[in-house]
Amino acid sequence: MQLSIDLTGRNVLVAGAPDAARQAVRRYEAAGAVVHRIGSPAEARLVHVPERLFLVAAVEDGQPGWGALLDRCRDAGIPVAAEPAAGPAGHVTLVGGGPGTGDLLTVAAVNALRDADVVFYDRLAPYQELPLLTSAQLVDVGKKPGHHKVSQSDIEKLMVESAVAGNNVVRLKGGDPYVFGRGGEEVAACVAAGVKVHVVSGVTSAISVPAAAGIPVTHRDVSHMFTVVSGHAPLTDKEHHHLAGLGGTIVVLMGIGTLHHLAAGLRRAGMRPDMPMAVVERGYRPGQRTTIADLGTITSAAAGCSNPAVLVIGEVVRVAEANRQHAGAAADLDRLAASLLGS
Repeated sequence: MQLSIDLTGRNVLVAGAPDAARQAVRRYEAAGAVVHRIGSPAEARLVHVPERLFLVAAVEDGQPGWGALLDRCRDAGIPVAAEPAAGPAGHVTLVGGGPGTGDLLTVAAVNALRDADVVFYDRLAPYQELPLLTSAQLVDVGKKPGHHKVSQSDIEKLMVESAVAGNNVVRLKGGDPYVFGRGGEEVAACVAAGVKVHVVSGVTSAISVPAAAGIPVTHRDVSHMFTVVSGHAPLTDKEHHHLAGLGGTIVVLMGIGTLHHLAAGLRRAGMRPDMPMAVVERGYRPGQRTTIADLGTITSAAAGCSNPAVLVIGEVVRVAEANRQHAGAAADLDRLAASLLGS
């Protein structure tokens, strides 16, 4: 339901079976409306439609026979809005929230949030926009480096308990649930408890955050592969040698804390010190910043950087720099042409 009118104090009639209409009722109440309920077409024939009714919300609950009520309301000049039915109660949906901006939420993600009774969200998900996307109860279970106010096992327990209690539960995570998001563990917890669960994929920050800085993770004749690595824990010497020998682009998520160890390890493994490297902080968020150096100098260049950040190692960083310089030169030519024409 997208509202462009003020419903505060307005009489709104929600027509639909109670289970199917519960989401619509909550959305209109959250918008400040005075909500009246009719649960079946038979009830509609017996109940007097409230006077000064502002709007009728017709829930698509599959019951035949609503037409007579809706026709009466339309004939009286009362607008009728179609509302989707709530989904079956008591399930969990893991939703990938993308890199943190609502613009990159998928349609499936928006639909799942709209249908939620409870949302357990992370700090890297677009949680600031949740009040516009859902009327569900919002529970912050976000973890910060070194500070987990709600442990992973407790998050799984909360999700399962809420679903067993009959709620539609959304677990909103940054990026994609299956890319370093512990989504596999949460699915396993639901399956073990006999709770229905499905996953809505999200736009992973491994691709989208470099793109926000103009860096393609692959580029013709430059890189035909990319490897995504978690930066939460230092890599082993074997892993450094493996990465250094792969070629292509290396993308490291949340790697500021292990940046020094990573750069030193890759150099020891034979990666050349002048390999270009970028640190993209706070992708798609206020204060987004990109720091570019090379493998030999990145530790000092990125001394003031902090997570959330994505590290990109590879020749694709030069591609982005060349594109930026070309775009800057083109802009300079445009300004020169404009000044000449103006004179």
